[in-house]
Amino acid sequence: MATAIYLEHYLDSIENLPCELQRNFTLMRELDNRAEEKKCEIDKLAEEYIKNVRNLAPDQRVEHLQKIQNGFTKCKEYSDDKVQLAMQTYEMVDKHIRRLDADLARFENELKEKLDVSGYESPDSRTAKKAGARGGLKEKRRTKGRGRKSSDDDSPRKKKTKNSPEFSESILPVHPSDVLDMPVDPNEPTYCLCHQVSYGEMIGCDNPDCPIEWFHFACVDLTTKPKGKWFCPRCTQDRKKK
Repeated sequence: MATAIYLEHYLDSIENLPCELQRNFTLMRELDNRAEEKKCEIDKLAEEYIKNVRNLAPDQRVEHLQKIQNGFTKCKEYSDDKVQLAMQTYEMVDKHIRRLDADLARFENELKEKLDVSGYESPDSRTAKKAGARGGLKEKRRTKGRGRKSSDDDSPRKKKTKNSPEFSESILPVHPSDVLDMPVDPNEPTYCLCHQVSYGEMIGCDNPDCPIEWFHFACVDLTTKPKGKWFCPRCTQDRKKK
């Protein structure tokens, strides 16, 4: 019954996920198309500039180069929007994965508590107890056969009491893990000053040689995407030193 409830709630939560993913992927495809169209315009402007550069006045050259620069700026905006959309899509799927992990852990805990209350014993535990009981009977028979006056009768090797570690270990039941362990994929790349995986809104450093590249908004004290170029704290310090 509990399994059905968990499953029903989870299926309800992901009911709209396929539509949301399809919408995000469609938007990413549109951004790709816009970026490609803009790159074609830039190529045409560059060819036209190279062809007529000798016949252009200085003001016309500056105007033509400004058009090319504006095209690159617009193309970069499309690329940034696509990256942000891809990160939102990843976070959307990852949120449902985390919820599934949490539901599995809660379900296992509830199942374990019910088994403990009902006194249920696993087959492994029963086997261990039977083995311990047979060992204890054999030992008692050996002790009786050797007589009470033997000097070795009270030796720990000949008697096993209930409090001895050897006896206790032979009947200990095997318990399942308290919480289902779902580790993060070790191959998933980490970013930012906190060295964590990508989540939420992130911003890229405009320094092409930045060793970290991507940063979480909260880690660099940002709430919205800044206008113009943005450099991370480490690259900003390096630029000041230069």
